[in-house]
Amino acid sequence: MSLPASTLASIQHAVSDQLKRPCVSFAPCIWGDTFLEYASQFEGVNDDEKQQAQTLRNEVQTMFQSSIDQNIIQKLNLIDSVQRFGVSYHFQQEINQALEQIHNSFTKNNTISDDGNHHSLALLFRLLRQQGYQISSSAFNKFKNDQGNFSETLANDIQGLCSLYEAAHLRTPEDDILEEACDFSNTHMKSLANQLSPSLAAQINHCLRLPLNKSLIRFEARCHMNLYEKDASHNKTLLTFAKVDFNILQKLHQKEISTITKWWKKSNFETKVPYARGRLVEAYLWSLAMSYKPEHSLARMFVGKLIAVVCLLDDTYDAYGTIQELELFTEAIQRWNKSPIESLPQCMKVVFDTVVELGEEIELATTESGKSSFVVQYFKQAVFNLIKGYMAEAKWCHEGYIPTYDEYKVNGILTSCFPLFITSFIGLGEFANKDVFDWIFSDPNIIKVVSIIGRVLDDMGSHKVLIHFFNDNEDLGYIFIHNIFSSKWKIHSNMA
Repeated sequence: MSLPASTLASIQHAVSDQLKRPCVSFAPCIWGDTFLEYASQFEGVNDDEKQQAQTLRNEVQTMFQSSIDQNIIQKLNLIDSVQRFGVSYHFQQEINQALEQIHNSFTKNNTISDDGNHHSLALLFRLLRQQGYQISSSAFNKFKNDQGNFSETLANDIQGLCSLYEAAHLRTPEDDILEEACDFSNTHMKSLANQLSPSLAAQINHCLRLPLNKSLIRFEARCHMNLYEKDASHNKTLLTFAKVDFNILQKLHQKEISTITKWWKKSNFETKVPYARGRLVEAYLWSLAMSYKPEHSLARMFVGKLIAVVCLLDDTYDAYGTIQELELFTEAIQRWNKSPIESLPQCMKVVFDTVVELGEEIELATTESGKSSFVVQYFKQAVFNLIKGYMAEAKWCHEGYIPTYDEYKVNGILTSCFPLFITSFIGLGEFANKDVFDWIFSDPNIIKVVSIIGRVLDDMGSHKVLIHFFNDNEDLGYIFIHNIFSSKWKIHSNMA
């Protein structure tokens, strides 16, 4: 005589509860109900703020029109500040036209012909290469003396060193001179930092700590305001507009994180999935890093929720599920069907249901545009690819197997989450089409590179990479990791 399904499930749950599970203790969320409380106090942008922003925007736009009569360094500095302030999305057409005109006037055969100072040449190079122009780095030979070394005048030029250091971070594998330039500027800026005024030292330390090419625009904008304001020659109109626009966007971003927080609280994950982390603010910052622009609000909120759910998945595979349970859970995700996990603990079912609900949410969001037929398909595949990576790690841990670096790297592309986040963000954007998704799922090098950088950076925090591959030799590990980052960033710059 067979047992009733309800009785069998009760027995399985009782046995499951007695299983020896991974033991991980996560620190509690430091934010509490901060953003939940903000939701009830939220006030949108009023008409006066909108009018002020529009007036200032028009004045800054006029600066681009009048820059036709300015010299090149004034044009470059204006573009640089607008980009650092994070307001370039208002003036992209003006920036494109200005850089095209500068490229046509000051380069020949993709080689800079301008003989400006250290700062202007390095800034010109960075802005043009950042824009996608394949500018040769040979122009920096002008900075060298007859012995082939960088000149002493450069060694004492603070602004020139900072600009050169920023430019050097756009180097590709062929840019040997920029490798030298990076080391030279790094060494001399560190030496000068202890000899300068606090404001100049702060500028240098900020540049050294996080070069623009590797920073987040929203963080850079806030820092640049402080540095820019201390410059006696700063443009008050541009600074005021940057502050007003920053505050307007901040209100939008706060509203978004409050919406995500309400969803999290309503879902009651803290009770239903007690083993998992609540990292909503950190999750939202990931999506904010992808784009801070107002037109990407829907995609930003969805990806913020998705990343929070990815934390639930990660903790399910790392900190709760047994290998047998995880195999069933992986099968359920692959089939997008709950039947394989009917016997699993309720908390794992909650996680599965939440993943499915996100699939339904992205389907609803893309139905009107007619894109749901392929967006949902690729979303499900991206989720399964991530789960495959988590399952591989769980098996390695269960078997006590230490993967080779190549095995770790291939699996790390999946567990970095970048392919899933890119798929979701683009899927909710205006440029989503099947060709774009076919390209994403063809494993292009640019996605591999950013995934490896993200994976290794994340693992460095827990020293996993160092322990696994270098037998606790951290010095050797850090050298290896530094070389990985250096080579991957060069490839990234070559393809960006």
